[in-house]
Amino acid sequence: MGIFGKNKQQNEEQNKSPQPEAPQKQGFWAKLAGGLLKTKSELGNKLGQLIQYYNNIDEDFYEELEAILISSDIGGAASGEIIERLRQKVKSEKKGDPQEIFAMLREIIAEIMQEETPQESFPLLIFVTGVNGVGKTTNIGKLAYKYASEGKKVLLAAGDTFRAAAGEQLGVWAERVGCQMIKHAEGADPAAVVYDSITAAKARNVDVLICDTAGRLHTKKNLMEELAKIDRVLEREAPGCSRETLLVLDATTGQNGLNQAREFAAACGVTGIILTKLDGTAKGGVAIAIRDQLGLPIKFVGTGESIGDLTPFSAAEFAQALLLNEDEE
Repeated sequence: MGIFGKNKQQNEEQNKSPQPEAPQKQGFWAKLAGGLLKTKSELGNKLGQLIQYYNNIDEDFYEELEAILISSDIGGAASGEIIERLRQKVKSEKKGDPQEIFAMLREIIAEIMQEETPQESFPLLIFVTGVNGVGKTTNIGKLAYKYASEGKKVLLAAGDTFRAAAGEQLGVWAERVGCQMIKHAEGADPAAVVYDSITAAKARNVDVLICDTAGRLHTKKNLMEELAKIDRVLEREAPGCSRETLLVLDATTGQNGLNQAREFAAACGVTGIILTKLDGTAKGGVAIAIRDQLGLPIKFVGTGESIGDLTPFSAAEFAQALLLNEDEE
């Protein structure tokens, strides 16, 4: 039997519960084109101007390129890594025309962002965390919709017991998706909510358990220690379960997102990032910094407000979108 009470044969059977009606879907590229790219890609346009100014790739070109990358929230360390890889690529492939930079940079960024994604196995436990106001509950609803649409039986855990009406808000998402939820009274111990949710998941043969948490500043040590406590409950009560700890980050926060990711990773073993509001920022380069500096993959990208606007990350398409210039629109 599996950790949530399922054997292998049961896991492979299609869930018989009604599935939510799917809205019209767009591909990753199309959603970024309507979001990140509606800003005409600040980074891509600056690179286009740089390429028009230089006739060949020299030291001045590299210096100005690095400054452009840093200004796009990629950060100093990650920008330096990109420049070093570009130097090696230019040398090994004997490139000298600045017009070839777009293609080379796209390849380099895609290589940095790429992750070998193993096939998901179920039952799956997803622990979602992040700072105040970043949209954890909304993204939990979107995650629940994703898995319910795939025929999985989903259970939500209302682990945010501090924010007024947080449980009610999560309950609205549970109703929209058509899944169940475990909830305690406001002010209850979040670790107790998680414990009861794991117990319920085992009893109800759940495929995916998604745990909400209270928003917290990454600089508050006592709140971060509470996250570590919940993490220990998960480890103790579901040791054999496939697990993800996803940190929700707002793409518009820029390099502060890197600091958040570093602190949360230390507290609760973050395994991936949900990057939101890519439809509202011209930059998004912080995703590269997080991947390069912390080794954390971007798992999902939020590209809108609709329930279906949570898209699995594509490294190649992200690089293409990030470096689109006005001539390619």
